[in-house]
Amino acid sequence: MSAANHYQQVTILLVDDDDVDYMAVQRAMRQLRLLNPLVRARDGIEALTILTSLDTIKGPYLILLDLNMPRMNGFEFLERIRSDPSLSSSVVFMLPTSSTDEDRMKAYSHHVAGYMVKTDMKDGFNNIFNMLEGYWRIVELPSA
Repeated sequence: MSAANHYQQVTILLVDDDDVDYMAVQRAMRQLRLLNPLVRARDGIEALTILTSLDTIKGPYLILLDLNMPRMNGFEFLERIRSDPSLSSSVVFMLPTSSTDEDRMKAYSHHVAGYMVKTDMKDGFNNIFNMLEGYWRIVELPSA
């Protein structure tokens, strides 16, 4: 499999209830000409449904996870996937608005791949997707 084929197959699961952030992610992906499929869940419950549905996400995926959401927040979602053998190896990047040491340490204790505070991003989501593009081109991700 060529690197280009592997790159095309990485799906982004955005777990975020904020419509403005969702539109910013779409805009960044368009600006960077990323062709990766983007799937959105508005909270952890919807994300779990997507991840456990056999036909929603195929192949390797990355999860971009907000912290504060209705019904099931980011930490509750992390606890659920880390305790599920079929989801425990999911690669998760936290994208919260919180920059507290407590939240950051709690996220890393749930084995997130990165913690990037939305309010610290001068260039919006473009920097995140530039980093992620390099990440998924080099790192071999677990398959769905």
